[in-house]
This record gives sequence, structure tokens and C-alpha cells, in this order.
Amino acid sequence: MRVLELVKKWLPGLALVICTGCSRAPSIEVVGSFFPGWMFCIVGGLVLAYLARMVLVGRGLECKVGPLVVFYPSLVAGLSCLLWLVFFS
Repeated sequence: MRVLELVKKWLPGLALVICTGCSRAPSIEVVGSFFPGWMFCIVGGLVLAYLARMVLVGRGLECKVGPLVVFYPSLVAGLSCLLWLVFFS
């Protein structure tokens, strides 16, 4: 009996929390066409990772960051997520 009362009490609040993520996807209009925001975040992450690579090479630090095949894709993913958080949340 007690469990049923708790479910009745908390179910509307839980439904509201779950449904808050059901908004429309962020999109950006470019020359009349709509593109998802994540595409721009990935391109921005690629550009920022390239700039970071240029800084690392210029200072001679690229050889100290570990396996490059892991470092640069991780950097792109991290920067893309950071751009998403800054611009779309």
C-alpha cells in the first residue's frame, strides 16, 4: 500500500523530468537549408584541434603528448562536445 502511494506521488514529477528532453533539435539555417547544430560543432572541433596541433608543433611539444592516433581524435571529440555545451545548452 505504501509503495503505491509513493508511485502516485512521484510519477507526475518523474514524467516531467523525462519529457524535458523532448524539445526540437537545434538547427541552423544556412542559405535556406537547415543543418543540425552538431555538424557545426564537429567542424569547429576539427578547426580548433588543427590550431592546437599547430601550436604544439610550433613549440616542439607534439612528441610529448602520447600516441597521436589517440590524442587528436580525442581532442576533436572533446572540443566538439565543449562547443555543443557552449552554444546549444
